[in-house]
Amino acid sequence: MKTSQTAGLAVLLLTTVALVAGCGRHAGPGTPAGAAAGHAPGVAAVAVKPESAPAATERAGGMTEESESSDAPSGLSPVAAAVAANTPATAAPVPSRWIDGKHYTSLVPAQPTTAPAGKVEVVEVFWYGCGHCFHLDPVLEDWRKNGKAPYVEFVRVPVMWGEVHKAHARLFYTLLALNKLDQLHSEVFREIHVNNNMLVGQEPAETERLQKAFLKSKGISEADFDKTYRSFSVEQWLQHAEQLTRRYHVTGVPFIVVNGRYTTDVGMAEGEAQLISLINDLAAAEHKH
Repeated sequence: MKTSQTAGLAVLLLTTVALVAGCGRHAGPGTPAGAAAGHAPGVAAVAVKPESAPAATERAGGMTEESESSDAPSGLSPVAAAVAANTPATAAPVPSRWIDGKHYTSLVPAQPTTAPAGKVEVVEVFWYGCGHCFHLDPVLEDWRKNGKAPYVEFVRVPVMWGEVHKAHARLFYTLLALNKLDQLHSEVFREIHVNNNMLVGQEPAETERLQKAFLKSKGISEADFDKTYRSFSVEQWLQHAEQLTRRYHVTGVPFIVVNGRYTTDVGMAEGEAQLISLINDLAAAEHKH
């Protein structure tokens, strides 16, 4: 291998290691120093500075292809226009055991959601390369399938900080567009964190080759991959995820947003079980309001 190629690959690996180590801490207002260190035993918690298909099993940041096709007001993308008219109104009363600024943070201004009428949107902002997100994923999956209230609309949004994050986000939305997210979402986590295959290369073409090979090993044809990977739907969802990363002020993942109004994480909630209880209580308060 040429010296320049070796150096480039070393830089990519070092960057990836640093990002994996730092993905888990959200230093929100009122978060005790080091509180987020409990996200995943053995994984360092260092703050990271930031540099939705038809009949899909999960909405893409609250979007479906049908909503993408709506006419957008001037200056707004189709995805942004779809959420513009659905901003939460006044705040709901939250159970007193949860303290604003300690267990959660009120998002100001409150952000729009695309949850249907009578539903409360719960968003997880995540990164496939994040060890904390990998650790939390089975807890959220169990809650999503067996524990969440019927009125909760759960949405995953991949964080969009740097090129590695964006590459994993494209993989996520490719799975969504192919209606394979339910089947393969956790498999991507395992491929990265158990099999030590980051699914990202030194160049975009190498990243695409690695991700295509992985999905092919899971039964997705090259033709389906090729027609989806850079499709209009995937590009629109990526744009929307980038907007949400900024609007939610995401500085660490995993990061939870309830109904566009409250943000929290494992550290602020003081544990994974407490996080689920907090999500349920915030969502219930919003639903009753």
